[in-house]
Order: sequence, then C-alpha cells, then structure tokens
Amino acid sequence: MNTKASFRSLFSRAVIILSGCAFLSSTPGLAYAQSNSTQGPGQTRNKITVQTTKQVGLKDKSAGSSSKTSSMSLNPALFQRKAPDELMLDSDANLDYRVVQGCLRRSFTEDSLPASIGINNSQFAEFFKNQTKTFFDHMRGDCIPYAVAFGSRNRFDSLSIMNGPIQDSKTEVWTFTPSAVGGFLIQQDLLKDESKRLTEIRIPLRDVLYDPRKVSDQLPVELVWELNSLIKQIYPEENNSLENTNSVVRLIVDFGDREKWAQIWAAEIIDPATKEVYANAFWVERNDIPGGFFTGSGESLERSFWTNPLSYRRISRGVGMVRASSGKRSKAPAAATKSAPATPAPAPKQRYRAHMGIDYSAPTGTPVFSVANGRVAHIGYSGAFGNLIILEHPGNYHTYYAHLSNYNVELELGNEVRRGLEIGYVGSTGRSTGPHLHFELRKNGIYVDPYAPKTQLDLWSMRDNESGQLTREILLLGSPIKNN
Repeated sequence: MNTKASFRSLFSRAVIILSGCAFLSSTPGLAYAQSNSTQGPGQTRNKITVQTTKQVGLKDKSAGSSSKTSSMSLNPALFQRKAPDELMLDSDANLDYRVVQGCLRRSFTEDSLPASIGINNSQFAEFFKNQTKTFFDHMRGDCIPYAVAFGSRNRFDSLSIMNGPIQDSKTEVWTFTPSAVGGFLIQQDLLKDESKRLTEIRIPLRDVLYDPRKVSDQLPVELVWELNSLIKQIYPEENNSLENTNSVVRLIVDFGDREKWAQIWAAEIIDPATKEVYANAFWVERNDIPGGFFTGSGESLERSFWTNPLSYRRISRGVGMVRASSGKRSKAPAAATKSAPATPAPAPKQRYRAHMGIDYSAPTGTPVFSVANGRVAHIGYSGAFGNLIILEHPGNYHTYYAHLSNYNVELELGNEVRRGLEIGYVGSTGRSTGPHLHFELRKNGIYVDPYAPKTQLDLWSMRDNESGQLTREILLLGSPIKNN
C-alpha cells in the first residue's frame, strides 16, 4: 500500500496583461513584482535525490553564536510581559475568503465561464473572453476544471482553469488575478513528467492516525508531526470510521535540500477505488510571514498549528488572573480564655497576578515541538520561566516554551528550526507547581491569546495577493475535479 511515484514537474511562464498590454517573461513563475513574489510549487528548483534525503528540521546557527547560554542580554524586551490586546487583526486579512471548485461541462459559450460560476465582474468577463481563445483550442475531455476564490462582499479574488480533467504532459493551468495597479494578471502553468522535486506518496490513513513509525519510514521526521496534526484537522467527522477502510492519505512532497526545508504541498484523504476526495489541504508559501495550510474550500488551518506544541496535550490553565502566593502564612489565633472569647482574625487580602500564556499539562519528558519555522532567539534559564526557549518567526512573532526539563541537545542560540522539530521536553522548572508546558504567542512584543474567539492574525487568513497561489495548487496538485 505504501507506494512512491515521481510527480509531474511544473514548468511555468507568465503573461501579464495590464490595460491591454502583454508582457512575456522567460523566468518561471509570475514576472510582475518579482521582488515581492513568493516561491510556489510551480517554480523551477534544483534537482535533489528524494529517496535518501532525511531532514532533521535544524540548520546551522547564525554567525557569532557559539554556546547554548542564556540570551537575556541580547534582547531584554523578549522578557517583558506586555498587556495583551483584545484583538490582533491585520488589515489585509480576508476573513470572508472562500473557494469554489468544480468541472464545468463544455458548451459553445465557453467564454462565458466566469458568469457561469458566479463571477459578476463585467470588466473581467470581457478580459477573459479576449484572452482565452487559444486556451479553449487546447481543450480535452468533456468538462473544464476550475477553482475560483471570492473575498469579502463576493469580490473576485482569483480563478484557475485547466484544459480538461486529464493530467499529463499536455495539461495547462491558467490563473487569473486582479492587478493592484489595474487590469488583470495571467499565469500559465504546464505540467511535465519526471520531476525529481515533487513526489507523490500514498500512506494508509490508519497509519497516519495511529502508527507514526510507519509514516517516518517515508517522510522526514519533522514532517511526521506536521502531517499528523494536519490530517487530524481535516479528517471528516461525518466519516469517522474511514480508518477502518482502505482510505489513503495522498501527499505531494518536496523533500528539500541543504538550502530549503522539506515541505508538504498538498494532502488529501481519498478512497483509492472510487477516487473520492473526502478532505484536502494545500500549503501557501509566504515571504513576510510564515506560510500556512488552507483547505480546498479556503478555510485556514493555521490557528490549530500555532496552539499545538505537544502531541499529547491537556490545557490546565489559560489567560486570566491567578493567585499570587506571598510566601508567608498567618499564625494560628491564640486559644480563647473563659473571660474573653477570641475575636476572629480578619481574612488576609488575597493578591492576584496576570497569567499570560497557556499551560498544557503533560508528564515530564513529553516532547515539545516548534509550532512554526523560526530562529532560536533564546535558550537557557530565565527566572520564573525556568528553562526557556524563545523562537523568533517572520512577521515579528515570537513563541515561548517554558518550564522545560531539558532541551534538544543539538539546539543552539541562532539555529534556524523548522515547524515540527522536537525542541525540548516538558518539565517543572522555574515558578511551576507541577509538570506542564507554559506556551506564549506574541506579536510585536504583545501577548496574544490564540484561543480567544476574537483573535485573528494575518497568519490565519488568506490575503488577497495569495489567492491565486491556492487556486492554482488545487488544480496542479490535487486529484482531478469531477463534473458539476
């Protein structure tokens, strides 16, 4: 059942249409605003040997770091507990983002496809009609696979179409997105065979859910934790007995090399016999903030990843006020005499202190994982935190892992670590009443409660300029979409 197959390589060229002018780019990927573009799966990368590569989720420390001593003197602001905001909201976050997929039956009016799938934009409809004449000349099959994304107020965000439900060397995917300077952009992607960068892997669902050792035989160790967390999120509750069937997890994986991390680009739970897709998720790469997983319907899965530093977890205490022990105990009142009964002593005034962070109860030695790619900003003992690791993430985010019993022996100050790396172990050091992990997420130095319903971060939402990447990957990396 555990099979590997080389996945089709993706070679792309970009056509940019702005106010009726076309520009061709010989560089793979989107040519417009190259300095701000992200590296997606459609871009050419160096060849690697995927069969023998085993990433450990850890890269060499930055220059100048030579020991695992405390880094408190490097940045004291890391240890200042700032008051939490009720809401951390990025203005670019698209909270109403959604994706619709299908395979539209072919007709004589194929150029009216946008209106047929709900895109009410006359300017784009005219643009689409003028630009897709050659696309429909290359159509194969009886339907047109598409993935269309909408933003707030049903605004058109992106559209990807494929020249038929057949995936082979002649397959084309065209992606349309609005341009920030007016007009629209087109990116054209072609599928080719024999890629050494992307590999398709199929693993029995029951193994992913219950037997990580079998999964680790096929994936780098840091991807095992990520895959397990991902599948548990997208596992359909209405089919809670799928693990007792022949269902498999279909993965599209880049095994990485010495310059970049290994990465799962697509994951699907499917029935290999009927080819029905029960659930799916796709990775969206970003430059300014950590990338994230989104379902095929546009739902973000990242909030759970950023609150899941343990495989085993039970939340024992959240954000709020906790009693602050004074360290002193009042003496017992003197015994009452027959002539003068004792006056009850006034109850001592209880003091409280703010508790910023989430406490996860777990046995000593339970592995602790990095929740996202980042860099070790601190590793060492720090007062009430006890043994503490602080990771710095793109976008000025930091995560704190406190009260540890020990650290990963290979971890040092300045190391770059990948999401899913085992960075330390649960303990009870510092100000702790028992074994647990104290976990904090901070943005711009301010504590964020990741469990608060109103908390919404740019990490957890699809931004407008990322929409085309998701719809493109749904068609390029996902299983063929069935007829409407």
